[in-house]
Amino acid sequence: MKLNTLSLAELKNCLESGQGTAVEVVNQTLEAIHAAADGNYFITVGDTETLVKQAEQIDAARTSGSTDSTLTGPLAGVPIAIKDNICVRDIPLTAGSRMLAKFVSPYDATVVERLKNAGAILIGKTNLDEFAMGSFSETSFFGVVKNPRVAGATPGGSSGGSAAAVAADLCAAALGSDTGGSVRMPASHTGTVGLKPTYGRVSRSGVIAFASSMDQVGPMAKTVEDAAILLEIIAGHDPKDATSSTLAVPKFRDFALNGAKNGIEGMKIGIPAEYFDESLKIDPIARTQIELALEQLKNAGAILVDLSLAHADFAAATYHVIAAAEASSNLARFDGVRFGHRSEHANNLTELYERSRAEGFGEEVKRRILLGTLLLSEGYYAKYFQKAQKVRTLIARDFHQAFQSVDIIAAPTSPCSKFLLNRDHSDPSTSLNADRVNVAVNLAGLPAISVPCGDSVKDPNLARPVGLQFIAPAFEEGRLFQAAACLENLLNKSRSKA
Repeated sequence: MKLNTLSLAELKNCLESGQGTAVEVVNQTLEAIHAAADGNYFITVGDTETLVKQAEQIDAARTSGSTDSTLTGPLAGVPIAIKDNICVRDIPLTAGSRMLAKFVSPYDATVVERLKNAGAILIGKTNLDEFAMGSFSETSFFGVVKNPRVAGATPGGSSGGSAAAVAADLCAAALGSDTGGSVRMPASHTGTVGLKPTYGRVSRSGVIAFASSMDQVGPMAKTVEDAAILLEIIAGHDPKDATSSTLAVPKFRDFALNGAKNGIEGMKIGIPAEYFDESLKIDPIARTQIELALEQLKNAGAILVDLSLAHADFAAATYHVIAAAEASSNLARFDGVRFGHRSEHANNLTELYERSRAEGFGEEVKRRILLGTLLLSEGYYAKYFQKAQKVRTLIARDFHQAFQSVDIIAAPTSPCSKFLLNRDHSDPSTSLNADRVNVAVNLAGLPAISVPCGDSVKDPNLARPVGLQFIAPAFEEGRLFQAAACLENLLNKSRSKA
């Protein structure tokens, strides 16, 4: 049995029923990772001897009836990949940058602690845009990530390595981080499920900061149920993160199972005009797939409601101002003195700072640091940064008003159906249009999920990974799982009849 191709839920059942062993899972997964090395999905792969030993302990614990949660927990024996901007103790932490190419994390992020306590096997650290800055998984110091589902394309970014690893069956699920669509967009382009939780639902302790007011760790998985299982484990209050919520963590898996079984009849789904506008240049293939998916939801009893988000067109500009300013502040710590890359060509302290940062950071990161520093300087702070914060409030208010009349909102996850390798970068509209349908969620701190809907087109020449995005009010991830699982079930039934 090819255990590495199973969904997280299927693999859990297989291991718990004794139909497979953790050792088999690890060996098959590592074999698949090494066979797919040219995809550049991982920066660091776990040591084979260490991983097999952990798997052997898990198998022995199951046989002996041990109650040690790290060996018999809900994820015992399940391989999970971690985006390489999240700390894993004694494992390299690069953030996809030369600046941290030789850095080894001295501690675990809270989300990693929770995965370990649940028995997960951390199979490796995935490739990403440098410091999570990018939309295409192209800015990593360790090279471009390839899309396993679309030849000659990237998976999108910045969590492209995590999305690609899930899509290529190199892990049961993965963690990514989402500052402006970085979990959802690569999920869309790889035919996987990606969830950006409510800001504060998941601890950010031990996660390298890009834009602290918008960063959020989220699960990337093969199915909606898998994402729900993973969120249940990593969510919850953390005393080490002052922004983490103290709200109880619901049983998200139950929402997913309910949506798949009972549907969403009567649920009101908002369709914002701004997210389907012609100016977004939505790929005809993507638009067709998304419209067919929405039609299936309508036929299943959902109520589609047209609405408007008045300030949606200002979201991208607002995001780039705030994100650059916060990035400039957060990345100031990488100076070549305490840790990170240190230039060997400096004659004094000033040169050490300048040369270390010039050599250690890539062009995209430098661009954002320079822009952010300018925006925070005297004369520009009030003109741009403060004004962006005011617009941010208006964007959040638009969502709040919309949710007075609808339960969730639907939108394309990405206007494009693929991001080609080595494409022409002279036209920035591709990235900006993708930002327009994603970044508002981060500015407002809301949860959103991307669900694959590409297979809703029966013509194989048109079928391509495409995601439909659902957005919900703060801390209402349950609604997302219910709607997403319903759509997933409807599409599965359509495929089985085809």
